[in-house]
Amino acid sequence: MKAALRIIQYVLMAWLSGVHAHAVSIHASADPVKDERPIKPADKQHWAFKPLQSTPAKTGIDDLTDHTAPAADPATLIRRITFTLTGLPPSPEEVEAFAKACADHPASSIEHLVDRLLASPRYGEHWAQWWLDLARYADTDGFEYDAERKHAWQYRDWVIDALNRDLPFDTFVQHQIAGDLMGDETATGFLFSCPDMPDLNNQDERRHALLNDITTTIGSVGLGLTVGCAQCHDHPYDPISQADFYRLRAFFDNTVLTKNSKPLGPAVRIYTEGIPASTVFVRGDFKRPGPEIQPAFPRIFGTTPPKPDRTTLAQWIASKDNPLFLRAMANRFWQQHFGSPLAAIPGDLGHQGEPPSNPALLDWLATELPRQNWSLKRLHKVILMSQTYRQKRAQPIRLTGEMLRDAMLSVSGQLNLKTGGPGVKLPLPKEISSTLIKSQAEATKDTSEHTRRSIYTFARRNLRHPLFELFDRPDAQMSCARRNTSTTAPQALLLLNSEFAQCIASKLAAHLQMEHGSDTTALITAASLRCLARTPTAQEIGAGQNYLQKQTALTSAFHEALADYCLALLNSNEFVYVD
Repeated sequence: MKAALRIIQYVLMAWLSGVHAHAVSIHASADPVKDERPIKPADKQHWAFKPLQSTPAKTGIDDLTDHTAPAADPATLIRRITFTLTGLPPSPEEVEAFAKACADHPASSIEHLVDRLLASPRYGEHWAQWWLDLARYADTDGFEYDAERKHAWQYRDWVIDALNRDLPFDTFVQHQIAGDLMGDETATGFLFSCPDMPDLNNQDERRHALLNDITTTIGSVGLGLTVGCAQCHDHPYDPISQADFYRLRAFFDNTVLTKNSKPLGPAVRIYTEGIPASTVFVRGDFKRPGPEIQPAFPRIFGTTPPKPDRTTLAQWIASKDNPLFLRAMANRFWQQHFGSPLAAIPGDLGHQGEPPSNPALLDWLATELPRQNWSLKRLHKVILMSQTYRQKRAQPIRLTGEMLRDAMLSVSGQLNLKTGGPGVKLPLPKEISSTLIKSQAEATKDTSEHTRRSIYTFARRNLRHPLFELFDRPDAQMSCARRNTSTTAPQALLLLNSEFAQCIASKLAAHLQMEHGSDTTALITAASLRCLARTPTAQEIGAGQNYLQKQTALTSAFHEALADYCLALLNSNEFVYVD
């Protein structure tokens, strides 16, 4: 029965990856190479395949956007910039210092703030999660047993470190495709972050699924195309044939050669005797190898690889001459700063995606990255210093589950800023832990570890922490280019009633009382500065004082009343949303 369930899981995963037939006419053949459809001139006219538009060198973001809204006030701006770059709220001292500096020298004050935050180790910790979503990173295999990968965290730490030292982004991407051939083996944990079933009876099936996943992810992340739709048949919308898919997959055929029960992970290479020839698999069936095929780029790009190895592939993908790669990355980068991408479906720039709302801006950003010597930090600064970024926003951006947890720990003075190492296993509610086997329910024994940043928490594929799951953390079954942003009743219930939220509110109240005693005006002001990064209005102070008076009478304890007031702030839209 268990074996049958695991096979069903594998089939469902394949279906979710786009392996099975689309509800449109598709082209599948017994000889996908011989019957391959030719690339036509019209295929290259889709906007994403065209060369990047050239713009004058002095053009900037503000030249290509409508930035007619008034500038955001200093309190709003420091909170926005600090969350954007570090995923954490600014401290009350930072808010007050920034407001004073902006009164005299606003532009230089903003630049100093941006430079300081980019130099902080908190920057890499925050931005790593964006990349780990794309890499489908987790600390476990998934499927029925969801076995732990004891060294997966090494890849996570590599990403954080690479971003903090501003490794040029082309090198950053190239090393994740071919780092083992470039003296940087841990980086290729990107390839092996996929779900896996190490003890699958048929290891040929396991290998087939792993290689298909790697190829699909490379196409989605590196090219912004759903090449995985061509595993079984020609892509029904884009000029990617089934043979194109297996040409791309052939670059990895000598990389994943599995042995029974041998786990994946960064710096793990598993070889067996006799490397099989690269083939096209008829209708995607691993039992039906078709004609042999050589590694090559998809024909739509009209480029022949000088050498059929992963280094060549890596250098071609992350190149200033690859418009799809540059557009895909610029689109994702804009999305992280403004909440919405310029092209609405960042994982699909093909015919089923949507064209960009501002094509000139997208192409300018795409060309700006190599102009900035592939420095993400420089590109951050270009965006954050623009008037477009600094103006008032109509649409607020909600914190992710990880940012929300980290912000709550930060404002209550509990955040442990220890860096690196194996993932921390957080305590789980009894109603969840009681349903798990003992090893999966165990929390890290050192309780000081429980308050570390969310990026360092243990990421289990089959069970996300309730706060992360409710606030739309992806399940890491496949690459996630854009998180959902749901609004549900359980989110409010968790923030109001969970043991974690109650404990945070109580700790925050205790910190405030240590600093300000029973001075309600000072307490309310300090609470607002910590949670909302601004001073409260006179009306808010009055309402807060009335609440504390009435709640103290109900609970007979001022600390409990203050904790309830803090809990209300933590549940406010102004805390949960940026701007």
